[in-house]
Amino acid sequence: MITPLIRSELPRMSGSLRKVGELVLADPAAATHGSAAELGRRTGTSQATVTRFCRALGLDSYQQLLIELAQELGRSEAEPPGSAALGPQIGPEDDLERVIAVVAEADLRALRHTADRLDREALERAAQALARARRIDVYGVGGSGIVARETEARLFGIGCAARAWTEVHAAETSAALLTPSDAVVAVSHSGGTREVLEPLRLAAGRGAFTVAVTGDPRAPIAQAADVTLTSYSGETSFRRGNFGTRHSVLLIVDCLYARVAQLTYDRATASIALTGHIADAHTARPRRR
Repeated sequence: MITPLIRSELPRMSGSLRKVGELVLADPAAATHGSAAELGRRTGTSQATVTRFCRALGLDSYQQLLIELAQELGRSEAEPPGSAALGPQIGPEDDLERVIAVVAEADLRALRHTADRLDREALERAAQALARARRIDVYGVGGSGIVARETEARLFGIGCAARAWTEVHAAETSAALLTPSDAVVAVSHSGGTREVLEPLRLAAGRGAFTVAVTGDPRAPIAQAADVTLTSYSGETSFRRGNFGTRHSVLLIVDCLYARVAQLTYDRATASIALTGHIADAHTARPRRR
């Protein structure tokens, strides 16, 4: 979906580009009518600014923007009554039903948008590299550190030699010991977190295959990595940045994990068979009466 992308990119845009984005968000249906020159006039900018706005979103042309908007409007009309009208804001007077609806809708939109725009070729390259890697480092700090731990748990559970590093000195020490037979997954919503970027660059210098998972495909970690997988945010009131994007990042991690498991089917299924009983063995059973 294009409007969540515009909303997430807006803070990074210049004043003139921001004017175009704000008008499109204010009335997406109206934006689908007319030419790029007309949209430029309505925003007090120019046709060239509208074209730059489209390119800033990763679109090839203004025509592609119109197609994306029309497709999103079509999907919104097919949604249950009332869901399309929900915005990301939660006010102090909103009841619990609306709070639940806003949060759920924001996550669903972020998940759909992430799945729709997930670079299939990049995902395949990343999965192939992880499947054959001798060792896998996962870097992330703060909220992204939680995702790094989740990534480690998934990959380790299917027989990959994966480890999450959430402290920069330990991450750089590990990165310095990598080889071209290894791989790295670096997680950063902003894409500019130094504690993630520095070990990623060090690992790349050692010849390891590098994967960036970020909310900004033009960020430093995206530029430093071999492939980039982009997440989109389900922001609401009280839930911004890394918190708003957590579910869509985990969707990417799950897709990567599932593809790696598929590519290493015998090893993955054997690992699951050997460890599947462990959680059950530590589960307390209800007492019989």
